[in-house]
Amino acid sequence: MLTSIAITPINHMLRGESWACSRLQSYSGKTICVQIPPLFEINLLVQASGELQNTSQLEEIDTTLCLLPGILPGILAHDENAYARIKISGDTNFANELINISKNINLNIEQDLSKIIGDIPAHRIAKTGKQVVQWHADSINNLSLALVEYWMEEQPMLAKSTYINEFVDEVKILQDDTDQLDQRIQSLTQKAAL
Repeated sequence: MLTSIAITPINHMLRGESWACSRLQSYSGKTICVQIPPLFEINLLVQASGELQNTSQLEEIDTTLCLLPGILPGILAHDENAYARIKISGDTNFANELINISKNINLNIEQDLSKIIGDIPAHRIAKTGKQVVQWHADSINNLSLALVEYWMEEQPMLAKSTYINEFVDEVKILQDDTDQLDQRIQSLTQKAAL
């Protein structure tokens, strides 16, 4: 049920973007598993037309895309950082092609809504929807930045790169001093042995 609900709008968008269907046609017969843990998992098959259909061929999945729920608003807002956080397994060329198509596909919900409720309400709803998605993506980004700052400053679980660089420099100095001391000890023991 959930799969058919997801496939219908995806195929509708693909039909509206003929270039996307033609790019997917070269992958006809390949299977995709889209995971959004713990919410759901969808297994799809690329048809000869470039559209997608539900499949139950679990043993023959060509590529798997794992998306955490927190990156979904960023993907809807076409945020590059969100796309970079998609975990890929299997055929990476196929997965990268799917990601590139989703980056460039135009989510023009306004045009579909205008046929049902008119141009002005559709424009306002689409604009509000874009603002909500962008607000959600910005909120997640701000929260992650606040957590990083908290873990670095207030509750030090993470170290700043400047502290790490200083520590590495101090270790190098200590290593050099230890090497010099070792050489001095060796030279003194050689002189004492004479």
